[in-house]
Amino acid sequence: MKTDRSYACWLQVERIGEPALRDSYARRCGEIAVVGEGAVLHTAADELAAGIAAMLGDVPVRTAGQPRYARHLLLGKLQDLPAEIRVSLADAESRLGEEGYVIKTCGDRIVLAGNTDRAVLYAAFRLLRLMACGCGPEELSILDKPANGLRMINQWDNMDGSIERGYAGKSIFYRNNRIVDDLTRVRDYARLLASVGVNAIAVNNVNVHDEETRLIDRHLPDVSRLADVFRAYGIRLFLSVNYASPVQIGALETADPLDPGVRKWWADIARNIYNAIPDFGGFLVKADSEFRPGPFTYGRDHADGANMLAEALGPYGGLVIWRCFVYNCLQDWRDRTTDRAKAAYDHFKGHDGRFKDNVILQIKNGPMDFQVREPVSPLFGAMTETNQLLELQITQEYTGHQRHLCYLVPQWKEVLDFETYAKGEGSTVAQIASGALYNRKYGGMAAVSNIGDDLNWTGHLLAQANLYGYGRLAWNPSLSSEEITREWIVQTFGPDPVVADTVSRMLLESWNIYESYTAPLGVGWMVNPGSHYGPNVDGYEYSKWGTYHYADHAGIGVDRTVRTGTGYTAQYHPPRSDEYESLERCPDELLLFFHHVPYTHKLKSGKTVIQHIYDSRFEGAERAQGLVEAWRSLRGRIDESRYNQVLERLEEQAEHAKEWRDVINTYFWRKSGIPDALGRKIY
Repeated sequence: MKTDRSYACWLQVERIGEPALRDSYARRCGEIAVVGEGAVLHTAADELAAGIAAMLGDVPVRTAGQPRYARHLLLGKLQDLPAEIRVSLADAESRLGEEGYVIKTCGDRIVLAGNTDRAVLYAAFRLLRLMACGCGPEELSILDKPANGLRMINQWDNMDGSIERGYAGKSIFYRNNRIVDDLTRVRDYARLLASVGVNAIAVNNVNVHDEETRLIDRHLPDVSRLADVFRAYGIRLFLSVNYASPVQIGALETADPLDPGVRKWWADIARNIYNAIPDFGGFLVKADSEFRPGPFTYGRDHADGANMLAEALGPYGGLVIWRCFVYNCLQDWRDRTTDRAKAAYDHFKGHDGRFKDNVILQIKNGPMDFQVREPVSPLFGAMTETNQLLELQITQEYTGHQRHLCYLVPQWKEVLDFETYAKGEGSTVAQIASGALYNRKYGGMAAVSNIGDDLNWTGHLLAQANLYGYGRLAWNPSLSSEEITREWIVQTFGPDPVVADTVSRMLLESWNIYESYTAPLGVGWMVNPGSHYGPNVDGYEYSKWGTYHYADHAGIGVDRTVRTGTGYTAQYHPPRSDEYESLERCPDELLLFFHHVPYTHKLKSGKTVIQHIYDSRFEGAERAQGLVEAWRSLRGRIDESRYNQVLERLEEQAEHAKEWRDVINTYFWRKSGIPDALGRKIY
């Protein structure tokens, strides 16, 4: 079954069709000379050997050690390369850091090098990508390094084989409360992640259940097997841990972070883990959030809790990644002075400078919960003395469960490029998360995975683009959405310009299309409780009275202003705080997130809020149908299996978009009493 082309994702690696390009590479890739030893280095050589053989045809592609011929592909760590090669690479060694690489054509030889084996592996995948995208060897003169030190995937997999917010089948890691015996598919996943530069993975759910708690002791030998697979692809393994583990599995009476016995218990756990996995990355922690245990139980705070774990991991170079998704679970819509959006800032801002150097705070891109539209979290730019990670959600919890096409790279680009003004202009989220703005030791990005054991990995084949795009942005946030999209399409479907143009338009428009038939103007939620799939205007389960939009007969939206509302706008730096505070200056797409307005309030487009809701729902359903027609135009240009997979999902989306249209429009017609100005039927 794995011969199905959807399984290979963007690593299709087909024969180069252009004869001149193929010959030009063939002259330089007759053999691969590997300088040095090491598992990751040899992984790089194996990937190149397989890829080049597929692209260039039946040529000898690999030898170990020094090359036999002048025309070859040379890879290795810079320090191990011949002196004449190092001279030609000038000062690359000092500029590349640990993971940067150089790819350079030197006459009839192509050199791939870096300061570490991991860097050479990234260079190998980059060369294969360039070859697939039509870049000639004469053009190769690349020096590249990642903007983010940590580029992480969070698996929300449970040991019973289920995946929280998983929309592509069961876990590839677990079955029946144990780690699977056959790790072939885990290896294939490691290949996918390494090909886009991911270097860390937490392999279990942040909501750590009973058996997952034992990953740090009873299941440690099998966790070590997982670490071996990822290590060969330069990826460090992390575990999500239950904060109450000393009580649940350690027979202690407390998990108080200041208790000496608790501190010793975690130190012993850390020692045992590093004995089994010397390059273990560390712990990912969700504490005091959504009924998960944490230091609050003992009258302690987040810094106390995180620092206790950091102390245990510190001697081994381990990290504590502490999630900032902390809030009061239920919000009463009648009490308009409390505000979940303020919670993360209120909980963490005051602890800036108290966290140990090996603690990293993982902050969701927005203050709520991965909505299709919400502002950037004000925690970015609020904490100058604390390591931070930007957390994204690749899995489409609130954006269609991978049954709807919703390409999230444009959304993520808006977040990364967002100007916080924390240190004046240039204080973007990308600069803050990487650690560059405040010269922090650690930083980067993390994202919730969207893969499962479906043959095509992601349920919706086009959702593979979100996983690819995340990796590329984590490596280089300055890449454009268009550039990433083209790369993915050419590697996935080949160089057909009609396919490239059509699929590119579909992907780049899909986020806006999804938003246009779901929750309007930044208000968020409006989903069925529990599943978070499908329209239910008052359905969100963590609101006591089922609503986060405060709609009544007179208006809609949440007043988060300082002047008359919750005061949330004050968590931003000026001029952002002033922009959001002002009804006139607030961007329309976030209007209802920041302001409660009458249905007759006029947007900058000239439309009233209620007419915008009606119009955009109708237009959104029409545009969803347009995705179906665009894909149908590609029949015969894409293999039948992948064509049919996508068509089925797009047809479902088009029908579901009509349901969204009808539910949303009917609700607000009844709530407002204002009919559609165009006289369309509202059900």
